[in-house]
Amino acid sequence: MSDKKLYRLAEQVGQALQARGLMLATAESCTGGWIAEAATMVPGSSAWFERGFVTYTYISKREMLNVSAATLGTHGAVSEPAVREMARGALAASHAQIAVAVSGTAGPGGGTPQKPVGTVCFAWGIKSGDLHSETQYFTGDREAVRRQSVEHALEGVLRLLEGVTK
Repeated sequence: MSDKKLYRLAEQVGQALQARGLMLATAESCTGGWIAEAATMVPGSSAWFERGFVTYTYISKREMLNVSAATLGTHGAVSEPAVREMARGALAASHAQIAVAVSGTAGPGGGTPQKPVGTVCFAWGIKSGDLHSETQYFTGDREAVRRQSVEHALEGVLRLLEGVTK
């Protein structure tokens, strides 16, 4: 996805959030703040983007997002339980009503037979309680996996917002 397409996607997310009077928080690991960067490329994004958390290590996930040590120890950071806790933590530690969380193995190293390079876990949550998570498997080099992750995360926010009215 080109930067122009990513910008348009972020713009659509902003319009959907603003139309509903909602704000977004991001909880990012493998994307390193790229989702927040895409959001803040859009002029006026302060009307709908509340804050972003870049939590690359276990300790930052625990300290900033309240991800439990038990979850990280049992499932690892690249897991749906971890991203679900990341999304909940972002909502609890912000004024946003919508959160997206992402953690994955972008490569080139770090993959395992159970979680090969390209494995990325996502969670989308609403402060009122609805939470959805899923795992995707992307191909390509590190930048390609990360870019696809940003795109998928933003598309997921749009899907989540389809069922939310003002």
